[in-house]
Amino acid sequence: MPLKSKIRSARTSLSRRRTVRLANRQLSQELAAFTTAADRAELDEMIERHSAEETREIREILSRLSA
Repeated sequence: MPLKSKIRSARTSLSRRRTVRLANRQLSQELAAFTTAADRAELDEMIERHSAEETREIREILSRLSA
């Protein structure tokens, strides 16, 4: 693979990772806003409507926030 292609691939990879981290940070901030017991109960109800696979990231964030 030519050097230009390697550099382009690395930049693309870094850009994607940066975008994912930013989205994860934003989701964490939004989920942190659910502070009361009623808020969390409502959030839990919404999460339960979806599969574990679909809500894996949200559950991981909530677990970190409650630790």
